[in-house]
Amino acid sequence: MEFKDYYKILEVSPEASQEDIKKSYRKLARKYHPDVNKDPGAEDKFKEVSEAYEALGSEEKRTAYDQLRQSGYQSGQDFRPPPGWDSQSSNHGFEENSEQFSDFFESIFGGRGGFQRSHREFKQAGQDQTAKLYLTLEAAYHGGSQTINLEGKKSLNVKIPAGISSGKQIRLKGQGGPGLNGGENGDLYLEVEFIPHPIYSVKDKDISVILPVTPWEAALGASVNVPTLGGAVALKIPANSQSGQKLRLKGRGLPGNPAGDQYVVLQVHTPPANTEEAKALYQNMAESMPFNPRSKLGV
Repeated sequence: MEFKDYYKILEVSPEASQEDIKKSYRKLARKYHPDVNKDPGAEDKFKEVSEAYEALGSEEKRTAYDQLRQSGYQSGQDFRPPPGWDSQSSNHGFEENSEQFSDFFESIFGGRGGFQRSHREFKQAGQDQTAKLYLTLEAAYHGGSQTINLEGKKSLNVKIPAGISSGKQIRLKGQGGPGLNGGENGDLYLEVEFIPHPIYSVKDKDISVILPVTPWEAALGASVNVPTLGGAVALKIPANSQSGQKLRLKGRGLPGNPAGDQYVVLQVHTPPANTEEAKALYQNMAESMPFNPRSKLGV
């Protein structure tokens, strides 16, 4: 008989964790399940995958298999159990069943495959699914409930945690792919993505806004109202502020523990010189307040 490389069959490495082995088995079993895959040979492949998982799915049987594999056997190589193997490895608690695994499997573990079931009895959990959930910053800030409509699904009511940030996921248990033969449905994971905002930009939990100010507010200092997601607040602008200067409103970003901050970027706006009086005023400033903002450029 030929030696079977169960790791290769399950498409995992020999160093794979038990959880990784289980995940790969579920994926392959669903792929080749005769109720899903009508291709010739799919049922044989399904049985092969089931046998591999029977061998590697528990640590006890996997340890016994690894003892043989580490002796240098390779996939397809002629195999005979080493002397004394039957006496030490023939009883692994399998129940009698009308469907046997391969001769190779029985030569290692003995008995009949207690986990082997017909494909009609096989229960397979549904696949997890993902979808985008587009939110406004206001909805993310306040949280609450929102009804969404996904293609091929009924309307779903989603609870949005206050302060959720872009890229985070909301899990809806049992709203993913359907299970087979009574298996549980998979879960649906909604990945949050923010709708572009007309005045705010966001990074993680921090919010930024550009604040237009007059030349005299920037030069003399002032207290002005600033919009935030939680409502307008007063901000003190220091005297001699410049365009591009960044001021922080602590805790005014998205809620959380800790909450994000809001950053206010000053942008000095110059009034238009569209009247004779305005032109005269600018001319007077130029004469009475000589100033070269390009002096550091050497011009």
